[in-house]
This record gives sequence, structure tokens and C-alpha cells, in this order.
Amino acid sequence: MESSKSKSTETLLAAVGASLERHVATGQRLLAGLSGGVDSVVLLHVLNRLAPARGATLRAVYVHHGLSPHADAWASHCRMLCAEWDIPLAIEGVEVERGSCAGLEGAARVARHRVFARSDADWIVLAHHRDDQAETLLFNLLRGTGLRGAAAMREAQGRLLRPLLGVSRVTIAAYAGEHELRWIEDESNADTRFSRNHLRHEVLAGLEQRFPGSGANLAAAAGRFGEAEMLIDDLAQMDLGAQAPEFPLDVAVLAALAEPRARNVLRFLLRRHHVGIPSEERLREALRQLVEAAPDRHPAVVFGAHKLLRRGRRIFLEPV
Repeated sequence: MESSKSKSTETLLAAVGASLERHVATGQRLLAGLSGGVDSVVLLHVLNRLAPARGATLRAVYVHHGLSPHADAWASHCRMLCAEWDIPLAIEGVEVERGSCAGLEGAARVARHRVFARSDADWIVLAHHRDDQAETLLFNLLRGTGLRGAAAMREAQGRLLRPLLGVSRVTIAAYAGEHELRWIEDESNADTRFSRNHLRHEVLAGLEQRFPGSGANLAAAAGRFGEAEMLIDDLAQMDLGAQAPEFPLDVAVLAALAEPRARNVLRFLLRRHHVGIPSEERLREALRQLVEAAPDRHPAVVFGAHKLLRRGRRIFLEPV
């Protein structure tokens, strides 16, 4: 039993240490997302052991969504934990859009990332792990997303760093037990009315029983999809040629390409501007309208808060 516990510590220290080595330069500032749950508590505990060796500074942030009657108690727990470990903590209150088309989970995620965007940290360190990766892959595939959705989460994405993506939930729980850490349980995590909880408790748990190792295999597949996504991004930049990877875009660039490659260029540019794409079919139709329209026509295709608009021989991206 002792060797099993020691292995969990070895695994966590190795995973987080390797991630810091790959991405964090000496003296950089780390901001750890702390919810008070076991995953983020374990991550903060490991970072507090490893960050000083890199000369990195470590702070934590608790995002107070106000969605649970226990949220104030969770904030207090995080405050006491960080005081005990001598880690500066910020508690940030946010308003979550209740009627969001992304659902309550999606709206809460948007609110969190707005907090992260305001930070002056070099890295926002999040506690997503291997089981989360498998859930995200399956969730995205069921929503009909393309390769980017299948790629799920990357270890390093902009300023976001996820050093636990290769670590299982079981290993994280074992580490927490070994080090006698204290954490809170969010009651909403057991509510299978939420899509991700349904996948976790009803779907993935069943798959793991029938196909042992399925969670690890799904997470590994997400990593391979991520590599494929980087390759097709490289292809998009090659296909742009002398055209800067920005709008306005010359229609001739898209017209010279086979339809799948033209669609890939358009998808690549929209993603650079943080524009969500509802479906591949919608993207295909937008490409057809923008490329095939007569020069005196000005088709406009709306994607959420943005629209693609053709003027003459150029395609512009503008707010709606």
C-alpha cells in the first residue's frame, strides 16, 4: 500500500515538474486556478513544492460564481488553505449569464476565463487531468465539432498551462490522501442533469467497466488529434502564401484552393480571431457564398457576434 502511495507522489511531481520545465522560464509568474476541489488543491500543493526551484512566483485565484449556496464557505476554505501554505490568494466575484446559449456550465467557464484574461501572470495553471481530457473529447465529438474539438485540451494553450493532463483522477485522489490534504466537494458534480456529469458518471464509467483503459485511450487520442490540428494549421499558413494570416483576405487565395483546403484556411483565420464556428456545414456554405458571388454582390455570413462580409475581391471580418 505504501509503495502505491509513493508512486502517486512520484507521478504527480514528475508530471508537473516536466511541464514546468517545458514551458515556464525562470522567474515567471504562475497563477493557479483554485476551486477548493481535490484536483485544484493537489495541483496547488505540488506547484508550491516545485515552483520555487524554478524561481517562479506562485499565486492562486478563487472565482466566486455565486451558483452554489456553499460558495462563500468554499472561498473561506481556499483562503485558509492559502494562508496555511503562504500563497497569495485573490477571490474574484463574477456574474454568470443564466440564459446563455452555452448553458450554465459554458457561461461559468466564460466568466472564469474573463478573470484569467485580466491577470498579469505569465501562466494560468489549471488542474484539468486525463479523465477531464477524455470527457472533453467525447463531449465535443457528440456536439459535432471537427478536428479542433477532437483535439480537446492542450497542455499549453496561450497562457493556459495544464500540467496534469497525463495524470488520472485516481492518482490525484491517492496523492491527496497520502498528504492528508483537505478539499471541498461541489454537490453539482454529482448532478447528471449537467452534460459533462452525465458523461462522467453514466457514459465513461460504463465504458471503463466494459473496456478497461478506455479513458486513458480517449485522452491519448485527443493528444494525437492535437498534433494533427497543428499540422493542418501549418498547411493553412502555407496555403495563405504571401497573404498575411489576417482579414481582409483576398478571395483569390480561397478560389485557388481545393474546397477542403480553402475551408481549412477560413477555419484557421476565424479561430485566430476567436470566432466560434457552429458546424462544418455552416462553414462550407459560407465559403461557397463568399467565393462564388459576383463581384458586385456583397454576401454576409454571421458567426455569433461577427460576420464575414465580401466587398469586391476581398473578405472582411466585422462585428455584427
